[in-house]
Amino acid sequence: MVGAAYLVWLGVQALRHRGSLGGSGTPAGRPVRGDWQSVRQGFVVGVTNPKTFVILASVLPQFVDRGAGNVALQMLELGLVAVAIALVCDSCWSLAAARARTWFASSPARTRAVGGVGGASMVGLGVSLAVSGTPE
Repeated sequence: MVGAAYLVWLGVQALRHRGSLGGSGTPAGRPVRGDWQSVRQGFVVGVTNPKTFVILASVLPQFVDRGAGNVALQMLELGLVAVAIALVCDSCWSLAAARARTWFASSPARTRAVGGVGGASMVGLGVSLAVSGTPE
């Protein structure tokens, strides 16, 4: 219930202050990042995410063929392929998000709408969390 109440409170705060982003697109007038800064940030987040290592350590060994030779090299190759795929995907999402942010930030009405939708979503999630019981 505390988590549900917190979500509702966050949603109400987002609704109350949805116009505070104004046309800048970032809180407190921080400058908008460029494309390469967004790509770099996405890369750093992906590389430093500990969940990545846990998933790779649990999934990759299933695809190693011990009879084919050097297991460590196979793990390294599989890991590098996974990292390359993640880098491309995360970079594309980062660039798309940067473009979307620029488009939304170009209009104060769009920025307020995003804040309103986000706030209403948090309120809805909090309320649904509060009223949904655990099946017994």
